[in-house]
Amino acid sequence: MVKTNLPVLIIKDVVLLPASEIRLEFNKIEDKKLFSLAEAYYNNHILVVNPTDLLEEDPDISELPKIGVIGYIKLKMDMPNGRTRVIIEGINRTEVFNYNKEEELFEAVIGNVKSDELDTKEELAYIRSLIKQLEVYVNEVPYISNNVLTKVAGISNIAKVTDIVALYLPVDLKRKIAYINEVNPINRVKMLLDDINNELEIIKLEKKIETEVAHQIEESQKQFVLREKIRVIKEELGEVNDKDSELDKLTEKVKTLKAPLKIKKRLQQELNRYETTASSSPELAIIRNYIDWLLNLPWSNYSKDNNNLNKIKNILDNSHNGLDTVKIRILEYIAVKQKTANLKSPIICLVGPPGVGKTSLAKSIAASLNRKWAKISVGGINDEAEIVGHRRSYIGASPGKIIQGMKKVGIINPVFIIDEIDKMTKDIKGDPASSLLEVLDPEQNKYFVDHYIEEEFDLSKVMFITTANYINQIAPELRDRLEVIELSSYTEIEKKDIAQKHSIKKIIKEHGLSNNQVVFTDNAIMSIIRNYTKEAGVRELERLIASIIRKIVKEIIESKNNNKYKIDEKDIIKYLGQYKYNHFNNEVNNYIGIVNAMAYTPFGGEIFPIETIKYNGKGNINLTGSLGDVIKESINIALSYIKNNSDLFNIDIEFFAQDLHIHMPEGATPKDGPSAGIAITTALISLFTKKTVKTNISMTGEITLQGRVLQIGGLKEKLIAAHRSGIKKVYVPKANEKDLEEIDNFIKKTLKIKLVSNYIEIYNDLFKDK
Repeated sequence: MVKTNLPVLIIKDVVLLPASEIRLEFNKIEDKKLFSLAEAYYNNHILVVNPTDLLEEDPDISELPKIGVIGYIKLKMDMPNGRTRVIIEGINRTEVFNYNKEEELFEAVIGNVKSDELDTKEELAYIRSLIKQLEVYVNEVPYISNNVLTKVAGISNIAKVTDIVALYLPVDLKRKIAYINEVNPINRVKMLLDDINNELEIIKLEKKIETEVAHQIEESQKQFVLREKIRVIKEELGEVNDKDSELDKLTEKVKTLKAPLKIKKRLQQELNRYETTASSSPELAIIRNYIDWLLNLPWSNYSKDNNNLNKIKNILDNSHNGLDTVKIRILEYIAVKQKTANLKSPIICLVGPPGVGKTSLAKSIAASLNRKWAKISVGGINDEAEIVGHRRSYIGASPGKIIQGMKKVGIINPVFIIDEIDKMTKDIKGDPASSLLEVLDPEQNKYFVDHYIEEEFDLSKVMFITTANYINQIAPELRDRLEVIELSSYTEIEKKDIAQKHSIKKIIKEHGLSNNQVVFTDNAIMSIIRNYTKEAGVRELERLIASIIRKIVKEIIESKNNNKYKIDEKDIIKYLGQYKYNHFNNEVNNYIGIVNAMAYTPFGGEIFPIETIKYNGKGNINLTGSLGDVIKESINIALSYIKNNSDLFNIDIEFFAQDLHIHMPEGATPKDGPSAGIAITTALISLFTKKTVKTNISMTGEITLQGRVLQIGGLKEKLIAAHRSGIKKVYVPKANEKDLEEIDNFIKKTLKIKLVSNYIEIYNDLFKDK
């Protein structure tokens, strides 16, 4: 059987049958990407499917059917209003072997549907029987076009005939989906004959009813009579009313539901409303949808935690290297939980640069605890209704992301990941950060109320893990509720270990090779890290390793051999090209007025020079290098400190009448913060005293007008950058002495770290002897 891949379009409100067309409009970016992908790589072909659960907004792979329809995009038109209009023609049914999901797009592996060979005479007999009954149906039913008879005339393929007839029958969406899922055309003929006969019976009964009640119809009674028609029809057919049958099922579900008494009472009230609401009322669907949400929420479903501390630790260690602070916190929680049943779940905020494993660590925590996990991303959200839901009075209202996530996991004690919590925005629509205050407060979230559900839902058993890149961008009142754990940048050694223990094995497996077929030496990995990446995490490192593996796979396919590859440092340039970055400080000459500062960026730490010159003028200061307000203030503080202590520093006061130019290279990169204060001061003193500072020296620290050196952040990243750049000596605020415990010993051994509390200590060390 030939198998192939096609992108998948999931539709809910309409069905595409073979030998038919549908016209649709889309405005989602994911859907537009899908059509562009089909146009570029799949000759305008896609797979069209209807999910098993039509109410689910974001269906899982397990909820997608095994039978779909191959569609051909006949027309794709981008409208002026930003929507895309398409016409899709159904080709034929196909069997789906499996689905894959990547970047919100589904792809399916498909093949021909297995069907039995039919005898020509038997096939013709079924076709004639169906067309004969169809002719009777068309003659009896006034609102069915006889165009269907024209379309099936002369067609001898039973599969095609059944699909054309199914298109014209007035059956509901679920029945049409059943037509698609039935791959045997003989069975489809039987289904169609049943539906046609049922419709003929209903038509006969309608005529009988109209004759019996025609004299009673008045304008004010039309609505009642229509309902009576439906009731009589169902009684004549021996069928219970759909709504009555559904009501019985819902009542039974409410009885067996494990939920608080208050919720059961609310459900009973809604069932009473559902029973008394007319079937034609638009309110009916709203009530039913609300009942479904209350029935499907996990009011009391628990999962049993893994309480084996050693097993938890092993799972976390195998998935992530280092990150001991988070692992210890999880082990403490489980240990204490075994001693008391009233322990509240922790609300953790993992803060760190991109790519250090915040989200993946949260998922590993869920796996280690044997809990399901739900994930939402709140980056860019500016509407609080996304968090706490819309009120039911709005058309298309739905619960917020919190309740949706709880429904999806189906338990009351999952690990709930809230990603990018520092990137929420506030505007006229509301403040989503404020709506999270109740969710992330252990004292309040037991009584969380979603605007749509309108009843209290217990979130106190949920372990919330939030992630952020910048702690200072989180609202203070929200930050106060979070247990912040900072994940700093990985060192080169940590990146190497992650690559050897995790990344390389995973990537080799993904590319269809064996672990011993490609081996990377430590020097090769270090070369990639130092010369091709500039990041705090390992995402770019993994992409580069994958690039090398792809080239190796191509070589193996082209040469048709299975040689083993040992990738050494000299092979890296062959596969990745010339070096992209040079982190090492190659400057050997010392210059007056130039001093190395240390910065903390989203990519980790950086070493950059501060350059100063003076020339005749009127005492003006020229600042360049995309400097922010805080760093400009640090320059003014440094100058004031130097002027006030000019005698101590042996600086001629007349120098201050000259113009100064202070520049920080890489002018396109914005720079701000107070931590360059002592480096600016040192550069200016070097300029005024004409004494050089060695290029293998760097420093970080905020300075005050009295020369005190204050604490700074990001020390680990800055010292990693200093080590990587070949710096030998660094000056660090004494207030940061406690942070040195987090620094790896091999970094502390390669750097001479001098702790200072006042700038005069730096001056005495660098300038006084000169």
